[in-house]
Amino acid sequence: MKSKYLLGIAFLVAVTFSCKDGHAVPYYFSCITNNTIAAAEIGEAQLWVDVTDAGESGVLFTFHNDGPEASSITDVYFDDGHLLGISSITGSDGVSFSRPASPPNLPGGNAVDFSATAGFLADSDPPVQKNGVNPGEWLNIYFNLINGATFENVIADIDSGELLRIGIHVQGFAGGGSESFVNTTNATAPVPEPATMILIGSGLIGLAALRKKFGK
Repeated sequence: MKSKYLLGIAFLVAVTFSCKDGHAVPYYFSCITNNTIAAAEIGEAQLWVDVTDAGESGVLFTFHNDGPEASSITDVYFDDGHLLGISSITGSDGVSFSRPASPPNLPGGNAVDFSATAGFLADSDPPVQKNGVNPGEWLNIYFNLINGATFENVIADIDSGELLRIGIHVQGFAGGGSESFVNTTNATAPVPEPATMILIGSGLIGLAALRKKFGK
């Protein structure tokens, strides 16, 4: 009986993790300009980027503005890393970005030695605030990786705090003005895809049933 119980556990674990094809790691932002306390706090509270393993030597960066406070991500910059180049840019309804960006470096970035890599930048099309990433909207930037590089390399670069940094310039605050932000490195663990979460839940139910059936 015990052997069947253990086999059941092994099967459920194997199914769960074999379906974990991709990872998504969220990163948040820290204000580097602090022109106004209110704007800095808004940006840090509701702006973040999801870094996703897109497979086939690609990584997807999805920038989110959770709202509800008025704000618009209008420029995005990347500083070095294992990235090869931007392959595509897409966004939710109301978001329109293109390459390159103006200005060519993150405003205020010199204070933290941020230097955008040539070609690794994009900004919203005119009118910039309207076409930026406003509350409830998102922006996808897909990067190809250099030969031999992996998703794990990209995450390690970001977590180093030096090898790859992501900067955003934000406008459209209710109080006016703008702020610049750079990603933090306190990322949480990789987030399973929705299908994986369903399997995990099913697995827990199955384990409970097996334990009840086969005893201790």
